[in-house]
Amino acid sequence: MNKLSPILLGLSLAVAGSATAAAQDQSPATVSAPKYLQVTVEYTKPGKGGLAHDKTESAYVQAMAKARFPIHYIAFNSMSGKARAIYLAHFDSFDALQKANKVFDNPATGAEFEKLNVADGELVEDTKQLIFSYVPDLSYHSRAPSPKVRYLEARILHVHPGHGKEFEELVKMWIAAADKAGSADHWGAYSVEYGDQLGSYIFLTSDNSLADIDQSNAEEPKFTAALTDDDRKKMRELRAAAIDTDRFELYSVNPAQSYVPDEYIQADPSFWKPKPAME
Repeated sequence: MNKLSPILLGLSLAVAGSATAAAQDQSPATVSAPKYLQVTVEYTKPGKGGLAHDKTESAYVQAMAKARFPIHYIAFNSMSGKARAIYLAHFDSFDALQKANKVFDNPATGAEFEKLNVADGELVEDTKQLIFSYVPDLSYHSRAPSPKVRYLEARILHVHPGHGKEFEELVKMWIAAADKAGSADHWGAYSVEYGDQLGSYIFLTSDNSLADIDQSNAEEPKFTAALTDDDRKKMRELRAAAIDTDRFELYSVNPAQSYVPDEYIQADPSFWKPKPAME
C-alpha cells in the first residue's frame, strides 16, 4: 500500500486473505474475499527467530498436514519493528472455525500438538491472536490468493472512538484520488473483531517483490497532483479528527513455516516446499 508520505503522512494521514496474495485485480464490489482474517503473532526471543524457529514451526506444518486441518495459513517474518513471526489464516464463518478445530478433539492429535507447543514456547517470549473482518468499502483493488506473494506491507491504524465516519470519509477520498491518478496500488482493509482495541484497522498489501514498493512510491507525485487544495485541507481535517495512531510494517514470506494448500506447492515447489530445517 502506497505510504503516500508527502500527502497523508505529511499532512500530519497491515493472518492469508484477499490482501495476502497477488492475482487479477477486482473492484471492491466484486472481489471474493474471505470474511474473517485470523492473525497469530509470535514475538521470538533474541537469537531464536532463525533456523530454530523454522524447525519447530515446520513440525507444526507437518502435524497440520497429518491431521488434515482444513484452514491453511501463510507465515511472515518481520523486516521492521520488533522481531516476530505472524501467521495469517482466513475463514468465512465462526462455525467453519469451530468445525476445523474439532481435529484437536482427537486425544492423539491433541497430545502431539501439546508437545509442539512446549518446544515452540522455548523460543517465544510473547504471543497474541487477533481476528479481523474484511471491509470491502475501504479496500482497493483487493487481490485473490496466489502462490506468487513474497512480501506483505501492513498499515496499522487506530481510530478515535466515535470518529468512524470521518475515518471512512478519509479513506474514500484516498481511494477516489488513487482512481483519478490511475494508481496501481491495491490493499485489503480489515477491522478488528477480537484481540485488540475496537477501532483498530489493518490495510494489507501483498507484493511479488520489493520492486513493487518502489513502483508504489514512484506514484506519489501522481497522487499529489490528483488532489485539489480543498481536498488536502479536508483530508488534514479528517485525519486530525479520526486517526489516533498510524504505523507501517513490512514482512517477508517464510515458506518453511507456512501451511499452504497443495496448489501453492504445485505452482512453485522449490519455494513453498523447502528442505526441512537442519537438526
